[in-house]
Parts: sequence; C-alpha cells; structure tokens
Amino acid sequence: MFDPTDLYRLAEETPELIDPVLVYHFDGFVDAGGAGRLALGHLLAELEHGVVATFDVDRLLDYRSRRPTMTFDTDRWIGYEAPELALRQARDLTGTPFLVLSGPEPDREWELFTAAVTSLAERLGVSKMVTVHGIPMAVPHTRPLGVTSHASRPELINSQVSAFGRVQVPGSVAALLEYRMSEQGRDALGYAVHVPHYLSQAEYPQAAVAALEAVTRGTGLVFPMENLHEAARRTTSEIEEQIESSAELSSAIKGLEQQYDAFAGGEDRENLMAESTPMPTGDELAAQFEAFLAERDDREG
Repeated sequence: MFDPTDLYRLAEETPELIDPVLVYHFDGFVDAGGAGRLALGHLLAELEHGVVATFDVDRLLDYRSRRPTMTFDTDRWIGYEAPELALRQARDLTGTPFLVLSGPEPDREWELFTAAVTSLAERLGVSKMVTVHGIPMAVPHTRPLGVTSHASRPELINSQVSAFGRVQVPGSVAALLEYRMSEQGRDALGYAVHVPHYLSQAEYPQAAVAALEAVTRGTGLVFPMENLHEAARRTTSEIEEQIESSAELSSAIKGLEQQYDAFAGGEDRENLMAESTPMPTGDELAAQFEAFLAERDDREG
C-alpha cells in the first residue's frame, strides 16, 4: 500500500485537541431525506469552523460519474464548483471542540483513504468516530422517526435491539471506516435514521434533527437546533397541506399509521420489521409527493 498520508494535506496550524469526537458523512451513498448531508451541512452553517486537512479529490473521485458543476455565461466559462473533501474543527454550544469530515464519497482507493483517515484520527487523538445517514422505510411521517444504531462494540449503543439480523448489503466508505476502526479496537458508531419511503428523495429536515439528536445522545455534544427545527416544522406543514388536499394520499398515510401502530403496540414483536404483513404501496405516494415537491421548488425558485 502507498503512504496514506500522501492523500491529505494538513493546514499550516494543526489544532491541539483532547479526545475529540469526529462526526462524518460522505455524499453518494444511501441517504434518504438527505439526513446525513443536511445534518452536517447544518453544523457547518451554524458553527464557526476551520479546515484541519483536505484530501486529494483528483485521486479519489471519478469526475465522469459525478461531474462537477460549471457555469457558462453567454460566450465564456465563469465558474467551476470544485469538489472538496475536508476535515474541519468546530465547537459545540458548550465550547467543546469536535471534528467534522464531509464531502463526496471516494470512488477509488477506499483502503488507502480509510488508512489516511485512521492516521489523522490517531494524530489528532480522536476518541470516537460517528457517522449518520438516512434509510427509506415504510413508515408514516406522522410517527416518531426510528433510528438503527450500530457500533464497533455493543456498549457504545447500550446493546440496543436492532431491526436487522445478518444481511449483506452494498458497501460504503463510511461503513468500511467503522469496520476498520473496530478491527483496531477503536470506538466508532453510526446512526441510520428511518425516513418515510415516500419522502426519501426529498430533503427532509426532520431526519437531520433525528440524526443530530442521536449524535448528542451518543457523544454528549450539544448543537444549535433552532433553525433546523424550524425547517422541519415548515416541511411538515407543507406535507400536511398536500395530504389534506388529496383523499388518496390521506387514505394511504392512514394505512401506514395503522400498520405502524399495530407493530409498535404488539407485545410479542421486537421491532417494526418483525412481520411480513402487506404494507400500503409507496408508488402512488411517491409520485404525488414528487409532484408536490417540484411545485414547492418552483415556488421557492
């Protein structure tokens, strides 16, 4: 393997930290409702931060599969949105420093990138790594969002009962990082927020709220949440407006609510996925909500 430290460049001044938490998310893998992207984007928008290290995206990304945006004006190119994969330092509301790693998921050199992040974590004395993202589930938005927790050791998530048994799924850099950290005996954990399947392609701020609340429970970090809560309230209000105007949507949501409540209230059921009874189809819900979201984007534009 090549030297993993060649993949990143440290800032001129490296902060001296004491056992910081590192929160990370990479764009490109499953992230229903934009849970992880919105959560980390919110932190960087609300908290002062500085760059600690930047990664060599020219080595890590396949530009032809995810082409960066360029701006053309009349007769010339005037802008290029260069992708950035960076590690930043921020402070929570109590003044506790922590690290944020975000950007596009690498397309290549996963093992070298994982080794690079691990070396950075060791160099900066990282005590715990935490990742968040959203997964689509056949649940209604009118009920509390569930969260599936996973970690390098059970004690980090209080031995929480999982909705899943043993499964094989497509891999991700985020999952590989947790796996490699576990092999080295380091603490790493993650939270997958259960996002209503009919909202999985939209930005759903409530999922980001659930993600950051889970991070707070797992790390003790305290984040500013007022603006994110307000965005969640606005989105919920717009969704309710759309549902009230459609008898078909109202009926489908009620069916999901009944199914959810039946599972949640069953004394002999451990989780929402314990039985395979028929669920209302999400195709019609998704189609109507896509139209609704398109109309909302047009209004906001």
